[in-house]
Amino acid sequence: MKSETAFLIKITLSAFLIFLIYALPSVSISQERASVSGTVSEAGTGEAIWGANVVLEGTSIGASTNSSGFYSISRISPGTYTVIFTFVGFNEIRKEITLESGENKRIDVALTEEGLELEDVVVTGETFDREERQNIGVSTVPTRLIREVPAVLQADVFRSIQLLPGIKAASDFSSGLYIRGGSPDQTLILLDNTTVYNPSHFFGFFSTFNPDAIRDVRVFKGGFPAEYGGRIGSVIDIRNKDGNRVERRGIVSVGLLSSRASIEGPFNGGSYMFALRRSTLEPVLWALRGSVDNIPDSFYFYDFNAKINIDASDRDRFSLSMYSGMDDVVFPASEDLVLNLNYGNLTGSATWRRIISSELFSTVTVTGSRYFNFPVFEFGGTVFERTNTVNDFSLKADVEWTPGRSHELKSGIWVGNLLLKLSDTFDGLETQSPRIESQYVTGYVQNRWRITDQWITNIGVRASYYTSGSHHSIEPRFQLEYRPTVNLRLQTAAGRYYQFISLITNEAFSGFDTWLLTDDGVPPAYGDQFLAGVKWTPTRQYNFEVELFYRTMRKLFEFDPRVPDTAGLEYSELFRFGEGFAYGVEVLLERTSGRLNGFIGYTWGTTRRKFEGFNDNRFYPPKYDRIHDINVVMNYNLSTRWMFTAVFNYATGQTFTQPLGRTQVENPFGTMPDNPLIVGRVNASRLPDYHRLDVGFTYYSTFFGLGDSELQLQLINVYSRRNVWFYQFDFDENPAQRTDVLMLPIVPSISYTVNF
Repeated sequence: MKSETAFLIKITLSAFLIFLIYALPSVSISQERASVSGTVSEAGTGEAIWGANVVLEGTSIGASTNSSGFYSISRISPGTYTVIFTFVGFNEIRKEITLESGENKRIDVALTEEGLELEDVVVTGETFDREERQNIGVSTVPTRLIREVPAVLQADVFRSIQLLPGIKAASDFSSGLYIRGGSPDQTLILLDNTTVYNPSHFFGFFSTFNPDAIRDVRVFKGGFPAEYGGRIGSVIDIRNKDGNRVERRGIVSVGLLSSRASIEGPFNGGSYMFALRRSTLEPVLWALRGSVDNIPDSFYFYDFNAKINIDASDRDRFSLSMYSGMDDVVFPASEDLVLNLNYGNLTGSATWRRIISSELFSTVTVTGSRYFNFPVFEFGGTVFERTNTVNDFSLKADVEWTPGRSHELKSGIWVGNLLLKLSDTFDGLETQSPRIESQYVTGYVQNRWRITDQWITNIGVRASYYTSGSHHSIEPRFQLEYRPTVNLRLQTAAGRYYQFISLITNEAFSGFDTWLLTDDGVPPAYGDQFLAGVKWTPTRQYNFEVELFYRTMRKLFEFDPRVPDTAGLEYSELFRFGEGFAYGVEVLLERTSGRLNGFIGYTWGTTRRKFEGFNDNRFYPPKYDRIHDINVVMNYNLSTRWMFTAVFNYATGQTFTQPLGRTQVENPFGTMPDNPLIVGRVNASRLPDYHRLDVGFTYYSTFFGLGDSELQLQLINVYSRRNVWFYQFDFDENPAQRTDVLMLPIVPSISYTVNF
């Protein structure tokens, strides 16, 4: 096994080094050809634009910017050209250039946002950026949509993501993401290239990401390329703001649940951004205490984002990014039971980006991520304590090489150390204390190849190795796109994906999230994905998409609930293993600009699971299996100062297992009878269908001349549809009595934001 490990590591490192050796001499190749490279940013803030289009007019030669706003067009014949820079929601820029033989021209541009001109009906809705949605399975969620869409008590990143086709919400009380039939742990969540292991606040009610601190949110729902890995389902790549490079700006926002403040601006040779959010529930809890039972004695949460960028030269940029967030609550559940919950995340990264040449761009990142969870329960004087931590430290290096208009190559390596610790103490005695540690190494190579002007493919492979259990994987990835016309794209993708960790979580409360890792006798989960889709943009104002997906899930691993006592058992004996599959169709119709803009998304999908020794080894639908999902989002600009927003959701009811009754069995020794519960097939019944309408009004004004302001008035669940969360059964009655546990009634919300 050691020889296998060494061989895999050598192959990965060799591929990366060969790529570098082959790429670096490219600077001097084709001296008779010219090249154009540079960066694209926002004029108002200096923030890099990810996914902007750069095209030579009258040709099919072009490129799009990467996450740092960098682009490169090489191997261009000498001559005079007009370079066009475009991005949805921004004004186009055209520059005429003349290229000499062998010339490498640097062009940096700053795009200005389109204005809100109601009379001419050119208002940019900025729903999901059309240009960045180049690859199959990819969507982007702009921060403007996150701030404006009606949300329960405050704007939330994950609540906005749940509006996308193919992404389901578990309930009104959960911001968890169930993407294309996968559970939340099958989604890799990255913040500035750092893994986030618990992305929730307030018992999972909303996500940890402050919308004032976020620059980009990109969702890879499936079929993602080789540069991403570690999960068998999907990826959410979130980037913090770099900080305004033009002027100092700030935001102060006051809401019912929390308040936020942020500041950003330039300094000599760089920029900064700091954002703070804290709960403001203490006055509400104080007012309720004494009149309402079971009010927390103490409750607060906070998160803090920071980023500092240093421009060492016109080719080198360094950035430091960090996030810290925590929830703390003391809750008297009853006279004898007191809960003390403390959990949160701490992440940090240091990144060096370098433009090596007009064709070569590199990124080196050092990351650290820590998740902690320290619950304490006191029941009748007996104390139960848990210490649960995840520590992940890594080094990541990537290289992007554009040797011409036909090829865009990327290669990278990611090495790190992952440590999971779990310790339970009952009345002073330690009952279990597993500690799993693994070093890991991952490498990838991918090539986006423009075969012709109509045919484009992206082929890659990813290799991974984890020392815990000596598990390794080889993951091929493939994407193909055909463009019969300028406005029509036919796409397909396939790939294999591996996952070396699994999550124990509860939809109702994420504060007990516990991660598990592969080891001896616990192999990694893996799955295959197959996608096909059509994307049609008949005009700049409209966009239509259809995607079909099918995915498998094999060797899923989780704690076996049938194990009554874990004492003395091997780690591998604690698990049960299973498999699953999911398939479906997603449809999106979008109007991206105009006085009325928004989108309609529909999903038809099915997902199934099967675990050994459970449900007679038959497939069953998990709770979050929903056949139909419809989301309608509409923005209407009433005037230059007022905007109306509405969101409607409809979904098939979630599954549950129906109790059928009890059978009375007399004990042959004449003791009290035993009445075993009889239930129907696992998750064969469904709750009533879910639907809800939210509306909001935004008033744009100024705050005493100090800055722009926004007043948001929102109604959540306008017609007060009391959707059923779950059924609770009282089996002491015969027949058993059912109680509906309901979700949110109509909820008003108000917030006031000042931008200065």
